[in-house]
Amino acid sequence: NHSGLIPGCNPFAQTGRSKLQNKRAHINQQIIKQMRMRAGAENLLKATSNNKVREQVVLELSYVNSDLQLLMEQLEGLNSSVDVYQNVQEMSSIPLIPLGLKETKDVDFSVALKDLILEHYSEDGSNFQAEIDDLMDLRQACRTPSRNPSGVDLLASYFSQLSFLEPRFFSPTRQIAIFFTWYDSFTGVPVCQQNISLEKASMLFNMAALYSQIGTRADRQTQAGLEDAIAAFQKSAGVLHYLKETFTHTPSYDMSPAMLSMLIRLMLAQAQECMFEQITLPGIRNEFFSLLKIAQEAAKVGETYSEVHQSMIQTPIKNNVPFFWTTMSELKTNHYNSLAHYFVSTALLDHQLAPSDDEDKQEKALSQLYDTMPEGRSPLDILKNKEERRRIGKAHLQRSIMGHEEAIRIHSRCRHLQKLDILSEILQAGLKRSLTKFEQNDKEDEFTDYMLAPDIISKTEKKAEMEIPAATKVKVKDLFQRLGPLSVFSAKQRWSAPRTIRLRLQDRDLGFTLKGDAPVQIQSLDPLCPAAVSGLKEGDYLVAVGDTECKWLGVSDVMKLLKGADEEGVNIRVVSMLDSSSQPMPTKSATYGGLPKTYSMICLAHDEDDKNPKSRKVAKKPSFLSWGLKNKQKSGSTLSLPNADYNGPWNRPCPTYPSSCNESALY
Repeated sequence: NHSGLIPGCNPFAQTGRSKLQNKRAHINQQIIKQMRMRAGAENLLKATSNNKVREQVVLELSYVNSDLQLLMEQLEGLNSSVDVYQNVQEMSSIPLIPLGLKETKDVDFSVALKDLILEHYSEDGSNFQAEIDDLMDLRQACRTPSRNPSGVDLLASYFSQLSFLEPRFFSPTRQIAIFFTWYDSFTGVPVCQQNISLEKASMLFNMAALYSQIGTRADRQTQAGLEDAIAAFQKSAGVLHYLKETFTHTPSYDMSPAMLSMLIRLMLAQAQECMFEQITLPGIRNEFFSLLKIAQEAAKVGETYSEVHQSMIQTPIKNNVPFFWTTMSELKTNHYNSLAHYFVSTALLDHQLAPSDDEDKQEKALSQLYDTMPEGRSPLDILKNKEERRRIGKAHLQRSIMGHEEAIRIHSRCRHLQKLDILSEILQAGLKRSLTKFEQNDKEDEFTDYMLAPDIISKTEKKAEMEIPAATKVKVKDLFQRLGPLSVFSAKQRWSAPRTIRLRLQDRDLGFTLKGDAPVQIQSLDPLCPAAVSGLKEGDYLVAVGDTECKWLGVSDVMKLLKGADEEGVNIRVVSMLDSSSQPMPTKSATYGGLPKTYSMICLAHDEDDKNPKSRKVAKKPSFLSWGLKNKQKSGSTLSLPNADYNGPWNRPCPTYPSSCNESALY
C-alpha cells in the first residue's frame, strides 16, 4: 500500500490529534464487541426458561451495560478534547470546538469490481487491477488526511471519484457485494450499507470536520490567522449544508438533518466569534462610538451562541451531544453578553457629552442600542445628565458582573472545561475588570439602586455566512475511463455481449453510415450488405476496429480506421443496447433515491479481521448482526439487536436504534 505517497495524506503522524483518532477507532471496536455480547445475552434470555441460567444472564447483562456506559463516556471525552486541536504557539484565545473525523473499516473493492467488469462490461476484470489498487489506496489515504488544505483536497478528490464510481458500478436495480461501514462520530455505533451514498455522505462529513480542525488550529493572535479561521469555519458550515441538502436520509445519527443543522450553527457561531476577535485585535479605542459598536458586535456573538445552545438542548440531539459542547456554548453566550454590557457601561461612565461632540450622532447611536430605553428616558436625557449616565452605566456593570459569574459557574460544572486553564483565566480577567470598574464608580454613601439594565441589540458589520467550497466540485480523472464514456457505459444500461463482424469494403462502400459522438453508432444500415448478413444491427455501438479500441473515438477517427482497411477487410467489435425495462425489480434496501427509505442494512460485520483484507472476500459473508432489518437475512446465524424501547446503557431514550423502519424513528 503506497497511500503514504499520496499528497494530503499523513498516515504516520504521531500528533495528539492522530492518537485521539486511533483511540476513537479502538473505542468503536470495543462498543461493537459489547453490543454483540448484549445481543447474544438478550437472545438467550428470550430462549431460556431455566431460572438459574436467567439469573446468570441478567447479571452478565448488567456488566455489559455498565461497560457500554463507560465506553460512551470515553467517546464523549474524546469529543471534548479540544485542547489538542488549538494552535500550539498561541495560548491566549478562547478555545474553539473541532469536529472529530468519522472512522471507517477497510473496503475491498477488488473481487466485486472485477466480477462486475466481466459480467456487465464483458471485459477481463484483472486488466483493471491497477485502477482498483489506486482506488483502494486513495480511500485508505483518506483515513489519515493532513490537517491543511491539501488534506481537504485529498478527501475532495476521493469524493469526486465516487461520483464516477456510482453511475459506473452501482445500479438502483442491482446490489453489488461491497459493504461500507462507518461509525457514528457521537455514539460510536456502526452503520453498514451496500449503498455508496453512505460513503459519499461520510466523506463530506469528514471534509467539514477537517475544515473545523483547520479553523481551530489557526493562530488567532494575527489578522492572517483569523482570516484563515473564519474561512475554514464558513467552509465547514457550507460543506455540512451541502451534505444536509444532498443526502436527506442518511442512516447515521450524526448526519441526521437535526444534528447537521446544529453543527452548521456551531460552525457559524465560531466564525462570528473570530470576526469579533478580528475587530478587537488591534485594540479597542476608548471612544464613545467605537465602544458602542464593539458592544453590539459582542452581543451578536452572544446571540449566535445562544441559538447554538438552544439547538443543542432539544431532544433527541441533547442525548448525543457532548455535555462539554453544550456547556461551552452556554458559557460563551454569558461571556460575550457580559462583554457587551461592560463596553456600554464604559461608554456611559468614562465619557461625558462635551460641547464639541456631535450631539445628534450620539443620540442616534444610543437610541439604536436598545429596544426600549432604560426606564423610558429619552436618549438625550441620559447623555446630558451625568447622574443618569452613572446609574445606567452601573446597571450595565452589574449585568456584566452577573454574566461573568454565571460563566465561571458553568465552567466549574464540566470536568472537561475545567482542564482548559486559559479559559478560566479569560473568564476571571473579565470578571475582575468589571468589578474594578464598579468599585471605581461606587460612592459609599450612595443609595443602592437595583435598576435592571435592558438587553443590548446585537449588530454586526460582517455576518458569518456559509461558504460552499470549490473543493466539493474538484475535477479528477475517472479511474475507470477505459470502460468508455459514462453517458453510455454505465451500470444502468444493459448490452449484448460484444460481437465480432468481418467488414469487407465493396466499391469503397461500407453499407452503413456512422453517427454520434464517442462511441459512434451504426445508422442507415443496408439490410442486404455483407455486414448486416453477418449480424450487424441498426443502432449498434462500435467499440473496436481491428486491435484499436474505439469507445472514445468520434466519427471522423473511426472512418479513418475503416477506410484504412485493405482488400482482406477488417474485424469490428460492436455491442447492442438492450431494453432496460425488462430488468428485475430492486430489492427494498436502498436508503436514497426514489426507492423506499428503510433503515435496513445497518449491520455489523462479524469478522473484525481487518488486518488481512486479502484473505477476505466480502461477498461470501451472509452472517451479520443487523437491526432495523426489513427483509430478514436467511442465514441462521443472524442475531437481532434490541429495539428503541430498551433503554440499556444510555438510561435515556436512544434514537440510534429505530424501532420501526420509518425516518421519524430516527430523527
